[in-house]
Amino acid sequence: MLKIGLLLLIAPCLLLMGGYMYEQSLVSDCLDAGGSFNYELLACDQHNNHPFMPYMARHPLFVNGGMLLSVIGLFFCIIGLYKGR
Repeated sequence: MLKIGLLLLIAPCLLLMGGYMYEQSLVSDCLDAGGSFNYELLACDQHNNHPFMPYMARHPLFVNGGMLLSVIGLFFCIIGLYKGR
């Protein structure tokens, strides 16, 4: 149970960070090129300005699901450590 808990605790966080950092690198490259990033299409637009949309607003199921899995993993870790004694 401890191994499953650790996997559920760590894997969603790594996936969320990876997705966020990948998108941030796209935004940074676009802004460095003088454009405006279209968050809905995940594309750089050189002609129009687009408002900022938080990652949570665009991917609520991914973020909330990942955090829920992490909390479940935390409980599995606690149970696994408690039963191990």
